[in-house]
Amino acid sequence: MRRLLIVGFGDIGSRMIPLLRGRYRVFALARSAERAAQMRALGVIPVHGDLDRPDSLHRLRGLSQDLLHFAPPPATGADDPRTGNLLHALEGHGSPGGRGTLPQRLVYLSTSGVYGDRAGAIVRESDPLAPDTERAHRRVAAEQRLRRFGRESGTRVCVLRVPGIYAHDRLPLERLRRGTPSLLAQEDSYTNHVHADDLARLVLLTLNRGRAGRVYHAADGQWMKAGDYFDAVADAFGLPRPPRLDRRTAADHIPANALSFLRESRRLDNRRATRELGMRFHYPTVAATLHRARQSPQDATPR
Repeated sequence: MRRLLIVGFGDIGSRMIPLLRGRYRVFALARSAERAAQMRALGVIPVHGDLDRPDSLHRLRGLSQDLLHFAPPPATGADDPRTGNLLHALEGHGSPGGRGTLPQRLVYLSTSGVYGDRAGAIVRESDPLAPDTERAHRRVAAEQRLRRFGRESGTRVCVLRVPGIYAHDRLPLERLRRGTPSLLAQEDSYTNHVHADDLARLVLLTLNRGRAGRVYHAADGQWMKAGDYFDAVADAFGLPRPPRLDRRTAADHIPANALSFLRESRRLDNRRATRELGMRFHYPTVAATLHRARQSPQDATPR
């Protein structure tokens, strides 16, 4: 049975466990005893370590044939030292015995924010990157480091650029209850989405079928204006639709981190994932998710 290591084990990692069971012996990096206990309950073998502490990562060397890198960069700066620390650990730098056996396959979850604002244009994976925020610059740095590692080491590295993740338990209900405004339709931005369960399936497809050095868009291909998304969720759960404001007025009412996402408008082309990887979305539209959420409203946890 192949060994697989998940670094950054959270919601998507948890959703992958049923897909991996019987195929892989699954390990995951654990920062705390509490997190390790949660992993064991899912049948995952915890490996204690912290990406911010390079000296704690020596156990990763030679551990797995496959690796899923889901860990986000630090909250500040323009680089991602966590990814650097991970790759150094895999290569055996600073570890007794030197270079270890490297993973054969690696999938990294990045963000569609690396493209910056495209004024609603359709974006393909081959388009140039133009990050507008430090957050996006950190992701670009991680992508470049990982793809260079793949070229130099022979590890088959693939990157998934992920937009807004949603699911029946990942809906903006609390935002709607607070009455946080949306933008006027004529000033609104296009957003892209992927259901969390579909993302888990796409990760596994990419691991098995992705081409070396390849980037794929992890998006359902159904573009929506952000305000339309919030309206659809509100309608599904019997909540008031949020008020619509112009951008200048909205800056005083929408939290800065949320407003930063609304400054970028783009539409992700997902044909590479559907054609090369054979991805078929179980949740091809937001409407499909909301239909299921309406059927099980007790599962819709406020986010």
